[in-house]
Amino acid sequence: MTMTTADDRLIVALDLPDALAGLELAGKLGDAVSFYKIGLGMLTGGGLALANELKQEHGKRIFLDMKFFDIGATVAAAVRGIAQFDLDFLTVHGDPHVVRAARDGAGGSGLKILAVTVLTSLDRQDLDDGLIAPGDIIQITLERAARALAAGADGVIASPQEARAIRALPEAAGKLIVTPGVRPEGAALGDQKRVATPAQALRDGADHIVVGRPIWQAADPAATARAVLDEISRI
Repeated sequence: MTMTTADDRLIVALDLPDALAGLELAGKLGDAVSFYKIGLGMLTGGGLALANELKQEHGKRIFLDMKFFDIGATVAAAVRGIAQFDLDFLTVHGDPHVVRAARDGAGGSGLKILAVTVLTSLDRQDLDDGLIAPGDIIQITLERAARALAAGADGVIASPQEARAIRALPEAAGKLIVTPGVRPEGAALGDQKRVATPAQALRDGADHIVVGRPIWQAADPAATARAVLDEISRI
C-alpha cells in the first residue's frame, strides 16, 4: 500500500457513475489528492468496493457520504457494518436520535460520524415546501448543528456560509466542520445555492472542503486539483 501525504483538507467528491470511473479519476489525480468522498449515487455502482480499494491498496482517506436516516436500531446496525471497513468519515442526518444511534454503531472504531444539518442545495423555499419550521435558514442550520454535536456527532456537514457561526458554537469545540458547496473562483455553481471559494471556507472555520464537479468535469482534473491545493496552501 502506498501512503499519500497530500493536504487532506481537500476532499475530492467522486460523484461518478461507477467504481471504474472513480478509480480512473483517482489515477489521474495521483498523489496530489489523499482524501475522497464516495456518495450514495455510486452505491450501486461499486462504491463500497472502490472505497475499500482506495483505502487498503492506495492509502487514501475515505469519506462515505450515505446520509443515513432511519429508526435507531437500523442506523446503528448500518453504521456497525460500515465501521468494519476502516473508513474515515460517514454522514448521517443530524436528528439527535439518528446521531446517537450512529455513534453507538461506530463503537470504538476510528469512524467519524458527521451530521448533515441542512443540505447545501436547499434554500428557504425548499424548507417551506418540506414543512420545515419557519425561520432563517442559517439559524435553523446552527440549531441543528448544536443539537447534533451535543448528541455525540464528531462533526457536521454545513454550507461554507454557516461555517464561521458553527465554529463559534460552544458545542463545536474540538469538532470537525466539513463543507461541500465549495467552488473555485469562476466555477459553475451547479445545483449548489450556498457556496464559497476554498480559501474562504477554510478561513471561516472549515476543517475540510469538498470539491467535486469543478475537478472531475475539468479538461485537466489534476491541474484543477493542484490549483485548489495551491490556493488552500496559503491558509
